Amino acid sequence: MLRNDDAAASPGNARERRSGMDMPGTHADSEDRTAADNIIHVADGAKSAVVADLVADELDVVGLNPDARRLPILARIYGVLVLLDGLAVLPLVVLTCIYSVREILNGRVHVDAMSLTFILSVVYALVLIVSAVCLIVFGVLLLRNHRRYAARWTYVLMPLTLADGMLSLALTGLGFNLLLPIIQMIILIVISVTADPSLIEERRLQRALKRMDERDEYESAVAVGMLGRDQSGKGYIALDFFNIFWLFTIASVGGLIVETIYHFALYNGELQDRAGLLWGPFSPIYGCGAVLVTVCLNRLWKANPFLIFCASAVIGGAFEYCTSWFMEAAFGITAWDYTGRWLSIDGRTSGQFMFFWGLIGVVWVRWLLPRLLALINRIPWKVRYSLTAVCAVLMVIDIAFTLMALDCWYGRMAGQPQTSPVAMWFSERYSDAYMANRFQTMHLDPSKAGRM
Repeated sequence: MLRNDDAAASPGNARERRSGMDMPGTHADSEDRTAADNIIHVADGAKSAVVADLVADELDVVGLNPDARRLPILARIYGVLVLLDGLAVLPLVVLTCIYSVREILNGRVHVDAMSLTFILSVVYALVLIVSAVCLIVFGVLLLRNHRRYAARWTYVLMPLTLADGMLSLALTGLGFNLLLPIIQMIILIVISVTADPSLIEERRLQRALKRMDERDEYESAVAVGMLGRDQSGKGYIALDFFNIFWLFTIASVGGLIVETIYHFALYNGELQDRAGLLWGPFSPIYGCGAVLVTVCLNRLWKANPFLIFCASAVIGGAFEYCTSWFMEAAFGITAWDYTGRWLSIDGRTSGQFMFFWGLIGVVWVRWLLPRLLALINRIPWKVRYSLTAVCAVLMVIDIAFTLMALDCWYGRMAGQPQTSPVAMWFSERYSDAYMANRFQTMHLDPSKAGRM
């Protein structure tokens, strides 16, 4: 391989020789010109190799092995806490479940096994048991400094933590019961970002590229593979926090636009506000659906479109059913009713909309996902992480205020006294009329909720 000074000198020498051959009166034959062209190509290749060496050297200085560096002391302290939490919660929940089953079998406690509250309680207990086991494994990984595996386990614990919070919300409403799941979700996101090897490598590449002034050098390094691609080659996109957040945001906005246009065309120009959050043009059901389809079908991006269609139809239908069920169980809200439609399942989903989910899945996986990744990569390096962090915080605030507004709306409709400062604040600013106008597709009936 040519050294840096050779690579810098070769293009100039080659161009001088070539300019000499092109001067009038020279007698260089075609072979000489071909040799000169080859010299220029070799020199250009050497320049690209030098650029690649600069990037490689920069990465080698920092170290590519994520397990070579110790996790921060706070992460290890958190590892101790979650390990102790899992070891304490697991036997406690199991013993409580055993005791409850004995009381029911002995006839000392009478429950309606088909009631929504009982079903939610059983599911909640199962989620707590699985979460406790996962927390034990996660704590051990943090203590043993297995950064790569710890980062992967954060993506296992995130949906479990979300399920914990959602079930707690459905059973007891909005209160301090959600504080621990929220704190744990924030910590998991921070650990996934700081311990995820793919994100660490991306930030190292960013620092390396900042030391290069030429734009073509930047592009030559990026051309090796688009940032954000799955480096293992098994899937298309890397399933990290940054990619998932922007896919959620883009799909939330895009889904709302498509649904609004669809309703406008189907109902003779009726314009209906179909937003799902208190502020902004967001429909989180489409954002969550897009993330779910991406996670489940990421490795099928090269598969037969019919396979993608069938898988997406089942995933989308199941997600739509579960979302409708949760909204009714938590707040008594009915956002859609497909009763009487083709292959309707409890009015929560139908064959017609499962077909649409299948089509959307094919378009998403085979056509939209590559273009959206390219769009995400257009976020400037200087603001990539800061912009994502700010937008994520704003989205979390929007979701939190939406849940509080829905909870207060439920309380007012259920006849509960709204005496707390928070409830009174929401009653003044987000009255029943405001909520009904903002969420025009939602109908709230407290008797359908499954709260204790």
